[in-house]
Amino acid sequence: MALALALTLRSDTTFGRGDGVAGLVDAEVEHDAATGLPQLNGRTLKGLLVDECSNLLFAAESAAPAATGRLSDAAVFLFGSPGSAVGETARLHVGPALLPDELRTAVLADVRARRLSPAQVLESLTSIRRQTAVSPTTGAPARNSLRSVRVILREVTFTARLEFLDPPDTLTLAVLAASTLCLRRLGLGRNRGRGRVQARLVDAREDVTWERSAPLRSLLQGGAA
Repeated sequence: MALALALTLRSDTTFGRGDGVAGLVDAEVEHDAATGLPQLNGRTLKGLLVDECSNLLFAAESAAPAATGRLSDAAVFLFGSPGSAVGETARLHVGPALLPDELRTAVLADVRARRLSPAQVLESLTSIRRQTAVSPTTGAPARNSLRSVRVILREVTFTARLEFLDPPDTLTLAVLAASTLCLRRLGLGRNRGRGRVQARLVDAREDVTWERSAPLRSLLQGGAA
């Protein structure tokens, strides 16, 4: 099984790293310092999937209350549980979301040969957006509120490899696929028009999201998973 998570940006997105660059941007995107290529930390991505899975299980409680236990077991298999014992630790490891291997190899070679710099690479895939707060009383820009944020340009696709400590069953994969379908926003400014993403579960680069989610759809519709 060579499952991976593919993320295609449908709007400009900021994978925030929690700081900025003095005199340039207030919020910098997460990127590889050696190449300048943007990326998303695997732990952050896994946290987003955990949130979507929690929302999914909450909605499933009313649709299929008899299946709540099985779905909870699948979620624990994938993501573990707080303060979990040895048998309840997460079986899913989510790698960082990276640009294609071929591109990363070519860029690294050019950077090492000094044909490109990491800063040039980062600038080629990103842009800087500036925004300011507006006074609710006057409608004028608020003083000292101008902020600059670097964004990754839309239509870029990242891929994160998925690894399992133990083989998952079909229902567990269905919960993962459904959580993937629910992931539609990420990064900074996702509530202000940025960060729209299409997430897909892929196997050998083939989209298997809908196929893998079928057992869960059947279960919620009253069938057998």
